[in-house]
Amino acid sequence: MALIVQKYGGTSVGSPDRIKNVANRVAKYQAEGHQVVVVVSAMSGETNRLIALTKEVAATPDPREMDVVISTGEQVTIGLLCMALQAAGVKARSYTGGQVKILTDSAFTKARILNIDEAPIKADLNSGHVVVVAGFQGVDELGNITTLGRGGSDTTGVALAAALKADECQIYTDVDGVYTTDPRIVPEARKLDRITFEEMLEMASLGSKVLQIRSVEFAGKYRVKLRVLSSFQDGGEGTLITVEEETNMEQPVISGIAFNRDEAKLTVLGVPDKPGIAYQILGPIADANIDVDMIIQNVGHDGCTDFSFTVGRGDLEKAAKILEGVKAHIGARSIVADKSMAKVSIVGVGMRSHPGVASRMFRTLAEEGINIQMISTSEIKISVAIDEKYLELAVRVLHKAFELETA
Repeated sequence: MALIVQKYGGTSVGSPDRIKNVANRVAKYQAEGHQVVVVVSAMSGETNRLIALTKEVAATPDPREMDVVISTGEQVTIGLLCMALQAAGVKARSYTGGQVKILTDSAFTKARILNIDEAPIKADLNSGHVVVVAGFQGVDELGNITTLGRGGSDTTGVALAAALKADECQIYTDVDGVYTTDPRIVPEARKLDRITFEEMLEMASLGSKVLQIRSVEFAGKYRVKLRVLSSFQDGGEGTLITVEEETNMEQPVISGIAFNRDEAKLTVLGVPDKPGIAYQILGPIADANIDVDMIIQNVGHDGCTDFSFTVGRGDLEKAAKILEGVKAHIGARSIVADKSMAKVSIVGVGMRSHPGVASRMFRTLAEEGINIQMISTSEIKISVAIDEKYLELAVRVLHKAFELETA
């Protein structure tokens, strides 16, 4: 008998029929002798609807009151799922984040989990109940309702699995696992049986939308075994996300290719080539809470250099205005913005022991006439910024070059 935490996303519980299908799946696991805790998101589209309501009432909604509103979506789902389980003959009990209690800080709309009181859940499990918990939410020390930010139900599921010392945390989505890349771009993309936390974290941060980044960080920190499965298919092992030492020793050099269209580049032309100039450029950007991704500074000539960096497209206009404001102070000649960028990344722990990965990547892109504008690396990934019009071509040729369809 195992203790399993299952998390179902919005599409998995998007209608009464889908909720009944989830109930049948959960009932089957319990009938096999497992203890089951279920974490659910709001029904698909519901959180967006609630956010829109708050903005109809107030242009800039109070964050505390916003959390009160948007947390109700999950409360509907837990009640409906418990009703469906009970109709199937399964004892079930629902809990909001506050009832569990999932204690968070007071950063409304983006709270972080501090502690979980697992005792009530354990008592219900031991009495034969399936426990259904609202994802995405908790309470602070004053009892205020808080939410964990977009994708927070994944984090709730992993955090509960860690607190309960569950044997596995299963994340049910509309895909049947983690693929080498997006099958919509590369039909030959292959579902991975296993992937390491490090690789999954890189994939998630670089554009893969299968799992929320915070949930992968949490799982890696507490060594919670994660498995990604489809809620629309019966059977199948999905993809297991685990620690590196538990993966195959013959791990492929590259496990997957991630990409992100949400890239924009800003270039500060003709700045003085002197110590501190990077801080003078990026300091105001950081103060405005704008995330900077890739950075490059050209070799200086005649005492001047060019400095480029990328931000999310939604931050481009704001960042450009900031740079225009400091242009005179830093002695820059001009600011150039380019929102037609994309980022392509190859990821794999096998890079640590296999030389020549970067040259292979660069050669493959060069043979297709794809110009690399920026490069960033870590121990297990290489990312390049390219013109967006070449994104899908780059993904396809790299997937083939590293033989990911047959690895």
